[in-house]
Amino acid sequence: MFGLGIWELVLILLMVVIIFGVGRLPELGGALGKSIKAFKKATKEPDEIDVTPKKTGEDETGNSTPGSTS
Repeated sequence: MFGLGIWELVLILLMVVIIFGVGRLPELGGALGKSIKAFKKATKEPDEIDVTPKKTGEDETGNSTPGSTS
């Protein structure tokens, strides 16, 4: 897919070290790992559906509708 060899990876790592510094690499790695984990979790979870039944005689705001006996 991507033809990344060892020298391309070394160049990318060198650029990251120059931009962010050695001290922030663990922080960046942790943030990247958490982001990937959250993305995988979000793609695997089914969409949530609200199945709470509405009360009869009330509209969406909770007010009584005309003709209801409340």
